[in-house]
Amino acid sequence: MSSLVPLRRLAVDSLQVEVFPSRQMMGQAAAADAAARITELLKEQECVRMVFAAAPSQNEFLAALVTYHQLEWQRVEAFHMDEYLGLPAGASQSFGCFLNEHLFTRLPFGRIEYINAASHNPEDECRRYAALLAERPIDIVCAGIGENGHMAFNDPSVADFADQSAVKVVAMDDICRQQQVNDGAFPNIGAVPTQAITLTMPTLMSARYLLCVVPGPTKTRAVYHTLSAEISTHCPATIMRNHQTAILYLDSASAELI
Repeated sequence: MSSLVPLRRLAVDSLQVEVFPSRQMMGQAAAADAAARITELLKEQECVRMVFAAAPSQNEFLAALVTYHQLEWQRVEAFHMDEYLGLPAGASQSFGCFLNEHLFTRLPFGRIEYINAASHNPEDECRRYAALLAERPIDIVCAGIGENGHMAFNDPSVADFADQSAVKVVAMDDICRQQQVNDGAFPNIGAVPTQAITLTMPTLMSARYLLCVVPGPTKTRAVYHTLSAEISTHCPATIMRNHQTAILYLDSASAELI
């Protein structure tokens, strides 16, 4: 747990929930916990494997994480959890570009693996990325929750808690696509790609630690459903309540209904 004291701390099933008064404090707390987990794991294994979400909701967390220069980042392997299909190479909206700007170019990771959404065969790319992930267990997933309760691009229409694939091509639903507009990445929903490559729910849930950062008023209902609805793919994020070492970090806005 972070040394920052939350406004509230509660447990819903196995999921630990921490509410902070501001986005900045929320991000600092999540980053402190991530740094502590990295330090702890590197005492018992050669490297740490991490998966990162790419979204404005992660800004405060990533800004705080990159201040931990003392960590042995050369022993950390970094992956990202989803990517649009259909964007031109180097598009600013790509999640690879986002993580480059906010994280990957700011710390000396020992290894960074990108989802290549420009691949001529997306199914082959899914298999390639799945093979990279399967080399060793995933230690830490740093995630968020979408406005429809998705994690990565596992929207309710495509999420599968027993998915046999580690990485797959999915169709993005309209709520998810509109969120990309709301986040300022695209001018209108027509400009948002309709497909993406995503890590599946079992892949995300396989992590030893799951740190989920969810600030802001647009996520209030998603947080409410995550904590109160039946655990099902109608709100994919509800599955976190079955994870034994997951923490959900909220600010006062996203926690308004709980």
